[in-house]
Amino acid sequence: MQGILAGILTSVDVVGLFILIPNVKYRLFLSMWTATLHMLFPLLGFELGNYLVRFLSEWGQWISCILLFSIGLHLLLSSNKNEKITISPVLLAVTASLDTFSVSVSFGMLNLEKTIFIISAGMSAFICAYGALVIARRSQVFFGNKIQIIAGIVFIIMSILALRK
Repeated sequence: MQGILAGILTSVDVVGLFILIPNVKYRLFLSMWTATLHMLFPLLGFELGNYLVRFLSEWGQWISCILLFSIGLHLLLSSNKNEKITISPVLLAVTASLDTFSVSVSFGMLNLEKTIFIISAGMSAFICAYGALVIARRSQVFFGNKIQIIAGIVFIIMSILALRK
């Protein structure tokens, strides 16, 4: 049960990122790519965790903080313009999935069931990604760039909170 819950929790951030890209042609492909990365990165994390635990414990917090802050700042700066978001959806999927790598290192040290976690993370990421992409397309008409501003602020706050841990 812990593995399933952990997989779901590591996939929820996909909703926050993918709600920002309403005009994706290949929603199914992007959702499958994100799900694959949400399974691949934890697998790598479990396998390489022993070697990278020292690096991630020292620098993982800063890397996460910088990525979240940069995405948030980019969203805020581009929200005033009537431009579409210029972040590549494929890069966004990688960014959304990177945290599963560092999380899986700690889950590996806690002896969490690897197979159940990886399957749960992949299935949850697919559902979250596809659902967010569908919602993004529909909500663009109602909310415009307000979602982008809110998401930018939330990511900057998350980056600041990441420093406090």
